Amino acid sequence: MIRPLIKGHPTITKKTMRSLTLSTLILGFLPFSNLNAQTGIKAIAEKWNPQNCQTIFDKDVIHLTNTSQKTALLWLNNMDLKNGIIELDIKGKEPEGQSFLGIAFHASDNDTYDAIYFRPFNFMSPERKEYAVQYINIPGNDWDVLREKHPGKYENDIHPASDPNDWFHAKIVINYPDIKVYVNGAEEPTLEVEQISKRTNGKFGLWLDSEDGWFKNITITQTN
Repeated sequence: MIRPLIKGHPTITKKTMRSLTLSTLILGFLPFSNLNAQTGIKAIAEKWNPQNCQTIFDKDVIHLTNTSQKTALLWLNNMDLKNGIIELDIKGKEPEGQSFLGIAFHASDNDTYDAIYFRPFNFMSPERKEYAVQYINIPGNDWDVLREKHPGKYENDIHPASDPNDWFHAKIVINYPDIKVYVNGAEEPTLEVEQISKRTNGKFGLWLDSEDGWFKNITITQTN
């Protein structure tokens, strides 16, 4: 069974978060009796708002399956993220073009957000490794627009390269307008960019633009 842990305060609300200089929300899971398993899974699911996706909570893993031709998003309810640190483990797939997954933040709605996402199938590719991690600003600044106008600026490779079929750890540090992405405990940023959008806060969610993906150990630390 699974249950969310909240460190620092019992109830996450916009008012509570504004009142704290530093607050941490840990969307991890603890096992408890099978008798309460169904109730616990429902409690976890109610903290999220799925858009264009089916969501399965299995032990400590969130499995997203895209159910439409649009980008799938799993919004965290009652979260207004400004600056902070997001850490999570992500798993995609190796087949080329079949795995695009990460996070969306500073979002107004399903069509207006910033995102950091990964292409695991490019992690170990000699020809495409520089396209392993990507920043985008939707609408207007998707990957193709940014690659054409600013080649190499909003995407990069990963050092050391990670197994495209295995879990990898991502740490995204948001300090508007600066964004730094660290992968698998690297001391130097894998990607370092400035946000294009003028939004300094907004919704947070998991982002998927392929068939499916897996997420776990999600930690959000708001710094202000």
